Order: sequence, then structure tokens, then C-alpha cells
Amino acid sequence: MPWQRSSGVFVSHPTTKPLMSTDAHLPPVADALSSARLTSYLRARDRDLAAGIELYEWNIAVSGAFHEALGIVEVVLRNALHDRLTDYHAARPGHWYDDPVGILSERARRDIGAVRAQIREMRQPETPDRVVAGLNFGFWKFPLAKRHETTLWSGHLRHAFPHMKRQRRGDVYQAVDRLHTLRNRIAHHEPVHRRDLRADTETIHRLLGWIDPDVHAWALRSSRLEAVLATRPPVRTGPKGGKGTG
Repeated sequence: MPWQRSSGVFVSHPTTKPLMSTDAHLPPVADALSSARLTSYLRARDRDLAAGIELYEWNIAVSGAFHEALGIVEVVLRNALHDRLTDYHAARPGHWYDDPVGILSERARRDIGAVRAQIREMRQPETPDRVVAGLNFGFWKFPLAKRHETTLWSGHLRHAFPHMKRQRRGDVYQAVDRLHTLRNRIAHHEPVHRRDLRADTETIHRLLGWIDPDVHAWALRSSRLEAVLATRPPVRTGPKGGKGTG
């Protein structure tokens, strides 16, 4: 039975075996996916259609494994930052996302407003859990931005990462930014096979470890990332980088 935290994500253990289409299926599969979609996969495998589709299948599998891991990261990160932002808000009326002192950026306030409007449209009571759950992964970069170095970070947000040996805001921002970029590529079904996926995996481990080693250990046990990464088909060596275009 999957486990779910309030405003959290389900953790499951789907198969790690690639889809492996048969030769008879290859031409219609290629037509359905489109030549534009398959270009990076074919280029990486010497223009061999079967090999290119095999890599596409692996890209699906590894994207799914990362989606599961990133779901855990997103929930743990947003809850940790929400707790510290609540501390920052202190005894003021309302909640931190009301932004009574006007510390948040205009874009952050717009995102919060959109979530609150959606909650109203759904005729649900507005609660902190619903607001926090409605804010996307990218939102949580805003409180970690450089403009908040001496306000939110120094006084409060650094305490969301108690196991970080050198609590540097920029390191946390870069980790969240990297994983946000990866999440967006996966959400739009883009190729990730040319990224440095080992570095992405290490970033996930590092960020969770900064927040809570016990949670990190649990997430590691729940993850199928290593199993899927180990099945990667051989590809041509391409440019490496955290934000590779694929």
C-alpha cells in the first residue's frame, strides 16, 4: 500500500524494465512519435531506429523514476520552507503568504494570488496546507533568491537546512534551480538522456540530506533511480551539463 503525507505524494515501485517495442511496431511507433521528437534519440544511437526507440523507452523509464524522486523533494522542501516562513511571519495577523511587510517579489505574489483564486473557485476553505500544496516547485526558488540573503535566509530559511555544513544560500538556490529545470523537462516529455543524470541524482540526495538525513535515507530506499540508471543503453558521447537541451 502506498504511503501519503498530507499534501504529499504517493510512493510506489513500478517496473524498471524498458518497454522494448518489437521490430514490427517500429515504423508506426516512429510515425506516431514524429521524426522531430525522435531526432535526439536517433542521433545518439547512430540513426538506428530500433536503438533510437530503445533509448526513447529508457528516457521514459528514467523520467518516471526522477518524477517520483522529485515529488518527494518538492514536498519535503516546501514543507521545510513553509515552517521557517511561518516563523518569520511570527505573531503578525494572517499568514506569511499574505506578505504583510511586502518582502516577496511581484511574481511570487502573483503565484500566491493565483493559487488562492483557484481555491476559491473550487469552493474549498483556504488553509495554509492548500496554499502551500498549490504553489509549484519553481515558486520555492523565490524565497531563496539573493535579494533575501540578509532577511529571509540569514534569520530563518537557513534553519530549513540544519544538516548543511556550510549554510550558503547560493548552494541551496542552485540545487533547487537545477532540479526545477529537470522537473520542467520531464513534465514536458522532453529528452533528459543527455543531461548529467548522475549529478541530478546527487543533487537530490544532497538537498534531502541538508534537510533531514532520516528522510533522505527513507527516500533512498524508496527510489528506483539507481536501478533505472544502470539500464541506460550505450549512446554517443555528447556535451555534458546540468541544463543540457537534449
